[in-house]
Amino acid sequence: MEKVRKILVHLSKDNAAPQCARFVQSITGHFIGSVDDQAIVHCSLENNRFVLCEGSQEGGVPLKRAPFCPIKFLSHSEAASLPPDTLNRGVDVGVAVLLETANQRLLLTRRAATLRIFPNVWVPPGGHVEVDEKMLDAGLRELREETGLKLNPEDISSTRLLGLWESVYPPMLSRGLPQRHHIVTYMLLSSHLTHLELQSCLRPEPEEVSGCVWADVGLVKAIISAVDGEEDSVHIPADLPQYVSVMEVSPVGELSESMVPVLVFCNRASAQGEDVERVSTGTKFALELWLKILEAHCEKT
Repeated sequence: MEKVRKILVHLSKDNAAPQCARFVQSITGHFIGSVDDQAIVHCSLENNRFVLCEGSQEGGVPLKRAPFCPIKFLSHSEAASLPPDTLNRGVDVGVAVLLETANQRLLLTRRAATLRIFPNVWVPPGGHVEVDEKMLDAGLRELREETGLKLNPEDISSTRLLGLWESVYPPMLSRGLPQRHHIVTYMLLSSHLTHLELQSCLRPEPEEVSGCVWADVGLVKAIISAVDGEEDSVHIPADLPQYVSVMEVSPVGELSESMVPVLVFCNRASAQGEDVERVSTGTKFALELWLKILEAHCEKT
């Protein structure tokens, strides 16, 4: 048997044996068709394969793609023109950690400007799942490597799988043919510690992270109101300050505070030209799921 070199997405439908997904195959579309953009699936990591199959509302998790997802609109001729190395990549698996503090803040990081994929974009800490690694272990490793935060089991009150996002780069066909195709697994980790307690332990890796912010509920609401691909006005809560405190990361890893306009976090994905500093579309999806959990908890209490 050939040795597994990386974790790839495998798909199963109607109880068929899982098959390795093709790079140009829409993962969401496999379950929901070409019109809708969200499905309910079941996922598992089995023998170094990330297996997706049809799920139910009770036990499944949401899988979503952007309405402008390039794979959704990729023509046969465009797919055939992709380099062989790209066509043979398969669909990679990533994990992103939404670290929730005891005072309901979430840690977001700005990807370094030198990164080839999604530079200057705000996302939760995360990265690829390595061979023989569990999803939670991968998330904790990426959190540690990117931010310096080393969470012990006693620091975590709960973990939860929020949802899956079909991520493609570039994010729109108008900005070029697909180069990368991932399923990103968003995991919510709730900590007993406040953001101020965790802040003292931040040691970001400057080659990957250029800034950190502890987003509160008000900022999150403003972020998700800026829907990518739409032109509706952004809704900023009346009590939200116009500027947000951000920890800037120098090239040598030193931290300094700066005040960044809230509107920067409300920028939308660009259809043409270079990308702008913004929160990624997949992150907005995960933040919306987090808000729904908070609202449900408030209703119960």
